[in-house]
Amino acid sequence: MTPPPPPPPRRRMLAMPAVCPCEDISPGTLLASLATLSADVAAGCDVDRLPALRGGAGVAVRVAGLLREFIEEVRWAAAELPGGSVLGMSELHVALQKMRFLLEDCGRKGARMWVLMNAEAVASELRVVLGSVATAMDVLPAGVVAASDDARELAALLSQQAWRAAVRPDEEDSRAARSVRSMLARFRSGVTPDAEDARLVLGRVGVASWWDCSQEVSFLEAEMLERLEAGGENDNDLVLISGLMAFLLYCRVVLFDRIDYGKADEPAPAPAPRAASYLARINPEGLQCPITLELMTDPVTLATGQTYDRASIKRWVKSGCRTCPVTGEKLRSADVVPNVAVRGIVEQLLLSNGVSLHEPSSKHRCAVDKTASSFGAAAAGGARLAVAFLVSKLCRGTPEEQKKATYECRKLSKRNVFHRACLVDAGAVPWLLHLLSSPDASVQDNAVAGLLNLSKHPAGRRALVEAGGLGLIVDAVSVAAKVEAQQNAAAILFYLSSDAGYCDEISRIPEAIPTLVRLVREGAYRGRKNALVSLYGVLQRGAGGHGRAVSAGAVAALASLLPGDRDDLANDAVALLARLAEQPAGAAAVLSSSALVTRLVDFLGASASRSAKDHCAALLASLCRHGGDAVVALLGKTPGLMPSLYALIADGGAQGSKKARWLVNEIHRHYEQRQPPVAAPPAGDRVIRV
Repeated sequence: MTPPPPPPPRRRMLAMPAVCPCEDISPGTLLASLATLSADVAAGCDVDRLPALRGGAGVAVRVAGLLREFIEEVRWAAAELPGGSVLGMSELHVALQKMRFLLEDCGRKGARMWVLMNAEAVASELRVVLGSVATAMDVLPAGVVAASDDARELAALLSQQAWRAAVRPDEEDSRAARSVRSMLARFRSGVTPDAEDARLVLGRVGVASWWDCSQEVSFLEAEMLERLEAGGENDNDLVLISGLMAFLLYCRVVLFDRIDYGKADEPAPAPAPRAASYLARINPEGLQCPITLELMTDPVTLATGQTYDRASIKRWVKSGCRTCPVTGEKLRSADVVPNVAVRGIVEQLLLSNGVSLHEPSSKHRCAVDKTASSFGAAAAGGARLAVAFLVSKLCRGTPEEQKKATYECRKLSKRNVFHRACLVDAGAVPWLLHLLSSPDASVQDNAVAGLLNLSKHPAGRRALVEAGGLGLIVDAVSVAAKVEAQQNAAAILFYLSSDAGYCDEISRIPEAIPTLVRLVREGAYRGRKNALVSLYGVLQRGAGGHGRAVSAGAVAALASLLPGDRDDLANDAVALLARLAEQPAGAAAVLSSSALVTRLVDFLGASASRSAKDHCAALLASLCRHGGDAVVALLGKTPGLMPSLYALIADGGAQGSKKARWLVNEIHRHYEQRQPPVAAPPAGDRVIRV
């Protein structure tokens, strides 16, 4: 069965992809569609709640209302519409579609500040649309306009209002926009803006809480990352977007003392009674990704019909796996399609609990690397001022202020490289390390998550090590109050392991490797995953870590993941065993369990991951080198090994094929040496070759 096509991507602001009705549509059908569309436009916009252009939007809504009345009058009065009416009504249909898009943009959630600063552009587009409505009304055939006296009067009034509509930004809009530009100019000079001016601007657009500010920042960040994803580093809008982001971040950090996850007076819209009853019967576990066991915020479906979170299944396929994780069926294609139904259920479930589901962030990960620049002096100045305020609260604030500051650091550094650099330069790392000892579990959790984000930056890793934070991070893996904090601490060690010097320092901490091994053995999925990749990095670049890992029981902990219900963990375990077996002590620990060797051979034949097969072949080759002929003999007697090696020679990667070929040759050499020599024929029977 062919999967349904994916839905179109989110429409960009001020993009109006109107669709013209087909030429052979009947006038009656087109008129009915116009009636529905005009009613939607007239009733779908709450003008008083718009951040800007309330006057212009009000004109557009009145015009749509008049058009609705005109169409209803024509439908009632006209017995039959002339065929020539299709052209004019089609123009009306296109204009109404564009009007609906514009009004939706004016009221789009999180886009209040963006609409305010682009009010002139929106007003210009709205004037063009109203002109199109007036033109379409003027070219309608007399048989439509004169369907009745009321229709004639409505048509004249509608055309007159559409032509004469004065759509321009309100004076208060212009004043607020000038105030924002003035504050951005202060940011460029590194000067703190007046708090009262900032509050007045926020009040004008209806941003009244920390949550409102966060919604605005999230929208602007998504706009920026989408442009960067599309290669628009030179997009002129990026300077304004990044400047507005800095302004709103500064306001969120400085002006709002309390973090609220939604307005108390404006709760998230509750689902309808039938939907609420439906949601109550849903098992949340059914909405978890089968790979990560986390809620699927961006669900996609494979050709096998199974649904996964997009980021998880992409990692699965990228690792070389070519089977469906649930069914084991071989994938004919790695293409995925969004599961709109599941995403809708997840969104309703979250909204019913007061949580908003934003656009998936995973699709923007490759664009995050492009945020090392601030895209303008205003954005740089605003970010530095906000960061300086945060660091002052980290070091001298009350417990509540420190709690908010750690959370702000976590959010600020999540998807912006420049913000990470600002936090490091302002000295946030030592204070976040200090707050790891806080008795408040939330402060611990946010401090660890912030340090994790900063450890993705080279300067952040250097600051963490220079502040003596390695031991504190190792301790957090074991004793942090929340499991998530322990898992994030293990991930920090992974980023630190990218530097050989840091690997040596981690290896010298007596508790470091045993702590990671314990997390592999006892942790939840994500903790195990982070511990595995951290151990691999430490052993790959650090010296002296192999012996500590073997002594800590790493081989037994890794063996417990084979086979297992998590193929990605099993693949990582084999890669780490291959790394351990490069040293004699590691190879001896693996060989001490004949059952483990058998499981490795079975894994080589059963794994669907090419990279995992390559690691497994390298592991078996290391065992043969360190174990000698006894191990070669053992492998030669193990059923199923030779076919797997021949298959790897044919289909494996370059290193995997090389290791498999070496193993086959060693096994053949061993058995050829054990065969008794063939007796030479008698002298008289020798053949003399010329």
